[in-house]
Amino acid sequence: MKKSAIYIHGKGGNVSEVEHYKKFFAGYEVLGFDYKSENVWDAATEFQKFFEPLENVTIIANSIGAFYAMHALSNKKIDAAFFISPIVDMEKLILEIMARANVTEKKLREEKEIATDSGEILSWKYLCYVRENPVAWKVPTHILYGEKDFLTPLEAMKNFAEKINATLTIMQGGEHFFHTPAQMIFLDNWLEEKLT
Repeated sequence: MKKSAIYIHGKGGNVSEVEHYKKFFAGYEVLGFDYKSENVWDAATEFQKFFEPLENVTIIANSIGAFYAMHALSNKKIDAAFFISPIVDMEKLILEIMARANVTEKKLREEKEIATDSGEILSWKYLCYVRENPVAWKVPTHILYGEKDFLTPLEAMKNFAEKINATLTIMQGGEHFFHTPAQMIFLDNWLEEKLT
């Protein structure tokens, strides 16, 4: 039966990034998933529809793409997951954005949505959703994390990796967005090591 490796980009990323990962998955059909959803409940529907016909699936997911995958695919049989800078505590991230924008929970609850100066849209529905739907991920998972990730503190990533029994590789000096030549070499070496 055909094996598939599906690449899921992060915010601001695009499906063409899949080209980088094809060399690691000989014998696989390697595809990029160009999802359009901008919230977790729409992503659940979109992801489930895309993945439903696939079997023997491995996923490679970046940032919020990993967050969406964990919410949408927790009941789908996935052989393995490779997460690069995954968002693992969305509630904390939303609360931090609220604090920076001086938005209280009361105000957000009353106004439903608030645009911040940084361009983020805070949503009461989104905050409630992530609180009411904690991640329940049981897929064999490998996580790559940059020490200087500004979206997820190291302690939160360590706790999450332990909770889901994932391996955690930390790049000293690495960032949330792996993009420099040194970071990409580190990423490639990590992927090669975990695939052997």
